[in-house]
Amino acid sequence: MVTNESPRNNRPLVLVNAVGLTSRWLGHAPNLRRLAEGGWLRPLEEIVPAVTCSAQATLLTGKLPREHGVVGNGWLFRETGEFRFWQQSNALIQAEPVYTTARRLARERGRDFRAAKLFWWFNQGADVEISVTPKPYYGADGNKVFGITGEPEGLCERLEQSHGKFPFHTFWGPGAGLPCTDWIARAAAGVVEAERPDLTLVYLPHLDYDPQRLGPSGSDMPRLVAELDAACAVLIDATRRVDGSVWVVSEYGHCDVRRAVALNRVLAGRNLLTVRDGPFGQTLDTFRSRAFAVCDHQLAHVYVRRDQPTEPVRDLLLSEPGVARVLAGEERAEVGLDHPRSGELVALSEPDSWFAYPYWSDDDRAPDFARTVDIHRKPGYDPCELFLDPNLAWPKGRIIRRLVRKKLGFRTLFDVIPLDPSLVRGSHGLPAQALGDKPVLIGDGPPPDGDGPLPMTAVHGLLLRTLVPD
Repeated sequence: MVTNESPRNNRPLVLVNAVGLTSRWLGHAPNLRRLAEGGWLRPLEEIVPAVTCSAQATLLTGKLPREHGVVGNGWLFRETGEFRFWQQSNALIQAEPVYTTARRLARERGRDFRAAKLFWWFNQGADVEISVTPKPYYGADGNKVFGITGEPEGLCERLEQSHGKFPFHTFWGPGAGLPCTDWIARAAAGVVEAERPDLTLVYLPHLDYDPQRLGPSGSDMPRLVAELDAACAVLIDATRRVDGSVWVVSEYGHCDVRRAVALNRVLAGRNLLTVRDGPFGQTLDTFRSRAFAVCDHQLAHVYVRRDQPTEPVRDLLLSEPGVARVLAGEERAEVGLDHPRSGELVALSEPDSWFAYPYWSDDDRAPDFARTVDIHRKPGYDPCELFLDPNLAWPKGRIIRRLVRKKLGFRTLFDVIPLDPSLVRGSHGLPAQALGDKPVLIGDGPPPDGDGPLPMTAVHGLLLRTLVPD
């Protein structure tokens, strides 16, 4: 029987997910550049969609979305007629993740294996010994209190005692920025030194904010990359103290965009999409709609009711500026999205465009959640949540007033998010056109064969080769 006293693997491995990192910016990251110089670096061929949840599922399983089922950051749950984004259940991945495979193989060789998953997605219920992930508390009165959760019991409390409360407001929303990445890096460094897992997965989101707000050409990328690099240095130093190795991977690079395409408004204009009007604005009625789009950066899953033909919907969307392709039925296999969770149609944007979720025609009838940070109720990813509404005279003052009301026990709405998708200047989701804009993998040990880009599906095998060598 394998026990905690069983022989361990040779060296702990820390895999840092530095989302948004590409070789174009590596010159501004001296610590990460030294890792690459001491080991190897390869660009990665993105999967479609090149978005967080799908990319992480591929990195963890070595499979495409057609096999692991994570067809985007969110999709329609057909059984309930609900669109759900940013789900945390590890059971949603329909293929075996690397930590499960590595544990099984290690035990077959008479060795123990322990894994830590820190802020990677699909964290809850994951087959790991150590986990930390953001998870607010939701009250019956609609109130929300920020928090983190994880295993083992007491770990999150100890981390917040050591490093302060997790700065949740900097993980997403108008205040998203460096503090959350610094906190995660410091907390992960402590876990690596105290627990010494065989595999530690760490997600550092710093490069995912300004490049979406402003586009990479409008962002101070040298400063942002240097800030990420400094956070990584803390983790690199801790890993060296336990004689471990650090690998770095990214999910995608960002591109500049100049046009937001509101597919749902196009569908509503032809009476294909139906809304329910109510006291809190208009909500999308998935059961009565003949077609609607679940939008995710530069890709959208378009769900067409079974009694409706798909060809007219496809032709309608293809006539819209900013839509490059619409894949139907078996054509979805071309991008690995031939899965029951995918829409009957999969729309891909032009490289300079992205898909916005709004479906209402009058902003006065927008649902109340549209003006808030509400990642679960919108039928699509909403990068407008990175902004404060410029039409508000003093948005921070509005937030302060709302906070006072909340502390006094009143139910309140933090309605400070703009409805104008043209504010967004950066996106991702399609394969990058230039090699320097593709995601990267930095590793050590024997390099993979060849010298061109690796498919993202190859990362899983390279990890297993290192974690459980023959």
